[in-house]
Amino acid sequence: MSYKSILVHLDTSEAVHSRLELALSLAKRYDAYVTGFFTVFTPEPGSFYVMAANAELYVEQRQRRAEQQGALERLFRAELVRANVHGEWQSSAEFANRVVPQAARLADLAIVGQFNRNDPDSFVAEQFVENTAIASGRPVLVVPYAGQFDEVGTHVLIAWDGSREATRALHDALPFLSRAKRVTVLTINALAGEPPENRIPGVDIAAVISRYGANVVTEEVEGVKDEPIGEMLLSRAADLSVDLIVMGCYGHSRWRELALGGATRSMLKSMTVPVLMSH
Repeated sequence: MSYKSILVHLDTSEAVHSRLELALSLAKRYDAYVTGFFTVFTPEPGSFYVMAANAELYVEQRQRRAEQQGALERLFRAELVRANVHGEWQSSAEFANRVVPQAARLADLAIVGQFNRNDPDSFVAEQFVENTAIASGRPVLVVPYAGQFDEVGTHVLIAWDGSREATRALHDALPFLSRAKRVTVLTINALAGEPPENRIPGVDIAAVISRYGANVVTEEVEGVKDEPIGEMLLSRAADLSVDLIVMGCYGHSRWRELALGGATRSMLKSMTVPVLMSH
């Protein structure tokens, strides 16, 4: 199995270059076609009234964004040639939470960046990453804003609870899993909710993964009171030196907001390695 089409979201944030490099590296690995999709935060029309007194500042900001977009497009095209990867540039001034999931539906894998509170340009739309993962119907690889990720998928940690979301994420990650040197299936037994005996055991799904040639091990740990499952996953990932986490994205749409599961929220906030999410 392989990813033959990759969409990478590009913006004016500080971390965009690292995200682009990872997208090109994966495209090279899987012989995939890359679409660089550029879109940034666009204020709602009603906000123009508030900004009327700052019209000159607003025009300057638009000009700066246009210059940044042009520079990034030139870089993207040059990097395609350098990496010997086929691809195309696309851009949109429409609402990112609508156009990016639509574009991602045409790709095997979508790559987006983690929101950085210290970098205003990393804000694209409210709950942008979460919305893309839930609305696109495609696996979404979320890249942390801090760090450089030259190798992704050498040691993969799968957050397994037997759910539909976890199952979808695992199978969406098979191109990574089939090439990984090591795959760890980690089951964290929650303190409440579904009894562990009702779940599909980690050893059962590990047997499925191993048929793709992966070297799979399983772990099972007990939940700890007052410690979020997401934090436990990140802690174990650091202990094992994994370079990719695979997990289901838990949540559902509401009017103008998304209600997310606790593990999804904490992972998106505190992630230290790329995370592949599927809903």
